Amino acid sequence: MKSTHQFPQWLLLLLLLLSSPLVQAQTQPATKTTASFPLAASGRTAPIYASAADWPGVLRAAKDLQADVRRVTKAEPVFSTEKPLGTAVVLIGTLGKSPLIDGLVKAGKLNVAGVAGRWETFVRQVVEQPMPGVARALVIAGSDKRGTIYGIYDLSQQIGVSPWYWWADVPVQPQTKLLIPAARHTLGEPAVKYRGIFLNDEAPALSGWAKEKFGGINSKMYAHVFELILRLKGNYLWPAMWGNAFNDNDKLSPVLADEYGIVMGTSHHEPMLRAQQEWKRYGHGPWNYQTNDTTLRRFWRQGIRNMGRHESIVTVGMRGDGDEPMSEGSNIALLEKIVADQRKILAEETHKPAEKTPQLWALYKEVQDYYDKGMRVPDDVTLLLCDDNWGNIRKLPKVGEKPRAGGYGIYYHFDYVGGPRNYKWLNTNPLPRIWEQMHLAHAYGANQIWIVNVGDLKPMELPISFFLDYAWKPEAIPATGVAAYTQSWAAQQFGPAHAADIADILAKYAKYNARRKPELLSPDTYSLPTGEWATIVADYNQLLTRAEAINQQMPAASRDAYYELVLHPVQACANLNELYYTVARNREAAKNNQANTNELAEKARALYAKDAEITRRYHALAGGKWNHMMDQTHIGYTYWQQPEANKMPEVQTLAAPGTSPAAAPAAAATSAAAKPAGPEGVGFQESNGYVSIEAEHYTKAVSASGISWQVLPDLGRTLGAVTTFPVTAAAQAAPGGASPHLEYRVTLAQAGPVTVRAYLAPTLDFTNTTGLRYAVSFDDEAPQIINLHTGLKPDNGNKPWEQAVADNIIIKASQHTVGAGPHVLKFWRVDPGVVLEKLVMDRGALPASYLGPPETAGGRGNAGAQ
Repeated sequence: MKSTHQFPQWLLLLLLLLSSPLVQAQTQPATKTTASFPLAASGRTAPIYASAADWPGVLRAAKDLQADVRRVTKAEPVFSTEKPLGTAVVLIGTLGKSPLIDGLVKAGKLNVAGVAGRWETFVRQVVEQPMPGVARALVIAGSDKRGTIYGIYDLSQQIGVSPWYWWADVPVQPQTKLLIPAARHTLGEPAVKYRGIFLNDEAPALSGWAKEKFGGINSKMYAHVFELILRLKGNYLWPAMWGNAFNDNDKLSPVLADEYGIVMGTSHHEPMLRAQQEWKRYGHGPWNYQTNDTTLRRFWRQGIRNMGRHESIVTVGMRGDGDEPMSEGSNIALLEKIVADQRKILAEETHKPAEKTPQLWALYKEVQDYYDKGMRVPDDVTLLLCDDNWGNIRKLPKVGEKPRAGGYGIYYHFDYVGGPRNYKWLNTNPLPRIWEQMHLAHAYGANQIWIVNVGDLKPMELPISFFLDYAWKPEAIPATGVAAYTQSWAAQQFGPAHAADIADILAKYAKYNARRKPELLSPDTYSLPTGEWATIVADYNQLLTRAEAINQQMPAASRDAYYELVLHPVQACANLNELYYTVARNREAAKNNQANTNELAEKARALYAKDAEITRRYHALAGGKWNHMMDQTHIGYTYWQQPEANKMPEVQTLAAPGTSPAAAPAAAATSAAAKPAGPEGVGFQESNGYVSIEAEHYTKAVSASGISWQVLPDLGRTLGAVTTFPVTAAAQAAPGGASPHLEYRVTLAQAGPVTVRAYLAPTLDFTNTTGLRYAVSFDDEAPQIINLHTGLKPDNGNKPWEQAVADNIIIKASQHTVGAGPHVLKFWRVDPGVVLEKLVMDRGALPASYLGPPETAGGRGNAGAQ
């Protein structure tokens, strides 16, 4: 039967959306009581106690809990490090650092099995008579500093304080009574050890905003970043680097990071905890180890001295200055010597073996080539594997290979500056695709570090939440649970009333944006003659109508948050697509000397002006709190780099316009076609010389040898996608017979040659072998094996790769000769990780379009699997 994860798992996630954090909790019955703990009741709040001997970051987070209770109840609890007293109190502390907590453990009142000795783990439970003078205590105990902090913020989420309360102005729902379940509650250990974000490409938006609000990207701003990361249960940060130097610009920044409990690093091309800007300020001579090694070692040594005892992951290795490739003369022996010399500095400056300091080596771009050619670093160094800057992972560990002490990690992108074009403006990262790629990473054991480039941070709220939640416990969000996660997230920000609709809007705008990132749009992107352009614009405007209708029903307190998180991106992208569509219509009208040419030119100018108006509305939110955050240019690209300012696309006018506007092209059937209906048995019927089928509308899915088919809902440009699980299963050397395949019933109108085009997610060959493959056949013919990656290499200048990431699809073709009448089209599994979105059969006369033809009628897809 068809493979899916267990249904109750994601259903539980949805059912818990108001009473627990987004990461699925583990609870056990309390040992002595089942009565809820009154954190707030009858106008009174339970006092909060922690030991003065605990970590400063724990005490600071405990004060955040104090403030969170006040936000919800308008009554502030007492916070103290003195001796606890009272009928019901909250006791917070870290094992081994808090005499309060250690005393409870010693007295046998607090069971810390599954907590003590673990990484970032906490337990929360009610303890009766914990100590003289206290009747009951709600105890939050952590295995380490961050374990305790996560326990604190977990409670804050449960009482209704969103992690995005400051960064997205999410209000709390006022409550007078807060009753906390007495059951033992823990989230366990995180699956990924270091989970973080990278603030990057931060000019002009984040930098302009921070300069106005804080005087720059400094410790005042970072205090908000640190708190957000911890509330999201992350622990790791690569700081902003465009003109910024975290350790040098503001000496308080690294001190605060350590106090908060944030593990600091530097980007993939900034070794030894020194920013590129620091080399510009203090370096001498060329950034070249062959000619300037003494200066570079001195420079790096200071970076480790600056680190001191602060918790950090040290980037080792070397790229060219400014994130450029190394020089032609670079070789593996030189690079290995660089790492060896850096580790010698580490040992000398920390007075302990180098392996005692966490390190990473980023296999970014050409550095992966060095690794593939044999370069190696010591076993304790984490190999940070990377995507292609467009969300497609380049390499994963081999199944069954010897484990590394330092393990493997992933450097991922939600934002990028580079070819084929920058994408920095708004979120273009659908959660189903993030899920699919990070599921690969988790399944292949790349679980030491997950770090994601989030650009300016602000437009990426939902994918940041998802990335960090999924990193904590991937099993809590199966492939079929992504929509439930989004609904839970929407409910956390806006309550349950509109959560389902808001989640659908959030999912759809990201899906639409991923079809073609806004910076890559042009009047020629979609087909005008087929009505594809009209359909795209209609889809966006329908989404905007829905978003605006919900906005009218939002309470006033939620309007700013709703505009930031939901309405603004839909409004901005609907307007931008309509702008390019109107320009396309204008140019076509001018070519044909149509009477409405000038009217369309004027409409385009109005839409361009509206783009600036939408930005101004965003900047006016919350009394101007986010001014400059949407300063990123996004109209008028001519090559990979952004334009200095937005530029109106050229329109054409006629000297003597007529008075009767021509009608706009009729809209084609929606690109995200609904499940087709038609006579059973005949399958998808050829019409106008082609058959188009959405991947998930298969007639039958054949599983074998422990390999089964999994629908990935909403993944891709049109409907959904299908792949095979487990993703670590070996390749199918000779597909055929009863080996895993999908079957699609089709009826062809005439005999003759047919081309089958498979539309596939732009997954890379993460196995680094032959390229990922699939096979296609009709009926009983021998399967034709097709390679996705022939001629494709994820490098700027490689046309197949540039087209795949720009179009967000790989389209591969096979040729067949078949008779008229009914047939079974078979799609065979060969390699793991191949993600099928759509199949199109044609006779060479397909009208040009971007998304391919909409699904044809007559199929009875997804009728079951065997």
